[in-house]
Amino acid sequence: MEVILLQEVEKLGYKDDLVKVKSGFANNYLIPRKLAIVATPSEKRSHEERKKQQERKTEKVMTDVKSVADRISGATLKVGAKAGTSGRIFGSVTTLQIADAIRAATGHEVDRKKIRILEEEIKTLGTYKARVELHRDAVVDVEFEVVGE
Repeated sequence: MEVILLQEVEKLGYKDDLVKVKSGFANNYLIPRKLAIVATPSEKRSHEERKKQQERKTEKVMTDVKSVADRISGATLKVGAKAGTSGRIFGSVTTLQIADAIRAATGHEVDRKKIRILEEEIKTLGTYKARVELHRDAVVDVEFEVVGE
């Protein structure tokens, strides 16, 4: 069954994407929660028109996103954490701390849900990488340093 997504659904697609899913998933989950609508021929035509309009808007937004991506990738991010004498930190570093570090370094607000830490766990001081999704077409890998407080 083909559906048009009305909102971003993790691991399925973004808003206004035309995706093929099993009918049970669409009828029992996506449609009742107003995450998608059935892709009828008339909906597909209106979807194409919305997509053309959205592409024009996206071109304008992408120039802003690229400048922010350059600032974020060029910035030195420092995340503070309480650590013992051996360099092992108490607790772990979260995406919220990375989002705060990005805001402090660049002045740009990034949703913490759009940040993925590329290492499994951060338990020691050092340099690590995270992936920041600024836009559906703009993903930036940033390095951040965990320093002791």
